[in-house]
Amino acid sequence: MRGKKINKMRYEQIKQTARKLRHEATPEERKLWRYLRRNQLKGRKFLRQHAIIYDSIGDEHFFYVPDFYCFKENLAIELDGKIHEFNKKRIRDAMKF
Repeated sequence: MRGKKINKMRYEQIKQTARKLRHEATPEERKLWRYLRRNQLKGRKFLRQHAIIYDSIGDEHFFYVPDFYCFKENLAIELDGKIHEFNKKRIRDAMKF
């Protein structure tokens, strides 16, 4: 489910999805996190797999979960790990039909 980052869910489901993504980090994400955690990048605080809700209808929310997010800079970072390549291939294969 890692590659499926745009969804419509209730808030509790969103929190569970983000938590699951944090526990299933790619090697690339783990490596970058070593440099971003604990305000090591010029004192900026980054969050891992933090859900950003961009629209809501009632109690359902549309959201995106970037790999890393800094509120102060309004900066989202998305790494293209191997899982993303798998999803791109799957999309290309589906488009052939």
